[in-house]
This record gives sequence, C-alpha cells and structure tokens, in this order.
Amino acid sequence: MSDYASSVDDILGQEFLTWLWFKSDVAPDEFCTQKGETFTVSMEQRIVVQGGNGDAKETASVSGVYSPLSEARYGISMGKKVVRALLHFEKDSMNYQFVLKAEDFTLNSVKIPAVEKSTLQNEDEDALLFEKIFLFENCIEFLDTLYMAFLKIRLSKEWVEEVHVMRQWVLQKEESTLP
Repeated sequence: MSDYASSVDDILGQEFLTWLWFKSDVAPDEFCTQKGETFTVSMEQRIVVQGGNGDAKETASVSGVYSPLSEARYGISMGKKVVRALLHFEKDSMNYQFVLKAEDFTLNSVKIPAVEKSTLQNEDEDALLFEKIFLFENCIEFLDTLYMAFLKIRLSKEWVEEVHVMRQWVLQKEESTLP
C-alpha cells in the first residue's frame, strides 16, 4: 500500500472516530442497522487524540471511569483527532465493548455479551461457538452501520455544516468543564 493510501486511511479513520465521539455524545441512540435494529453507542473511559506531523506529533491519552475526558476535548479544540477509543454498543441489554484504532480499524480487547452454557445445554457442542460468532458478527454490523453513516455525511455537501456543529459541540463541552 502506498504512503498516500495509508495517510488517507489514517485521516478517514481519525475523522470517523472524532465524528463518532461527537455523535455518541449528542445522539447516542440514533443508529439503526439495515435490518432495522436500533442500538446505542458511546465512547467512554478511554480516548487517545493526536495532532501534528513527524517530530512535532503530539498525543494525549485520557482515561477515567467517570471522567469528562476534558483533556481530550481540549485536544480536539486544538485540531487533534481521535486515533484510538474505547467503544461501547448496547442493544436490548446486551453490551459490546472494544478498542478501535483509527489507522487500520483494528479491534482490540473485544468483549461480547456473555453466553450462558445452561441456555445451550440441549444444543450440540458447537452451539456455544456459533453463538459467540453470531454476537461478534452483530458487533461488526453495528460498526459497519456507524461507518456507513459517517461516509454518507462525509462524502456529501453536509460535511461542512457537520464540522461546524462539531466545533460548537467541542467549545460548549470545553466551557462546561472549566472550573
């Protein structure tokens, strides 16, 4: 892959995660898969933002269970973008969680809803594995849904307005966390 393609992927991934942080904060329950299944999304506990190039690259990693992530928000207001985040999806009381990297969409530390063996007692021995695969595929479908929603707006004329609204969100959040 060329350096140009790699940098375009990086930029799109960073813009996606930055946009997703915004959307998950202002409208976390607005997402619906192509099958019509609704789910919520949140970015919580851990966000890494980065800006600059080469030797001038700056990275801020912010984490905290109940943290407003104000340092990361400040980084966004200074032009940094989200490069890694802990995502949380919820559908029908089932929780999915993973870390997503912007540069290559790598999923790390994936947690899918627990599958109880007692509910699969009478099934064949592969039922547990198939159930876990099904749940993992749900997680990927939610992520695909979010990325398609991002691309739809990112590739439209509405993107300029969306960026303006995102800037207002960052400034509003920054003001609300000041002492």
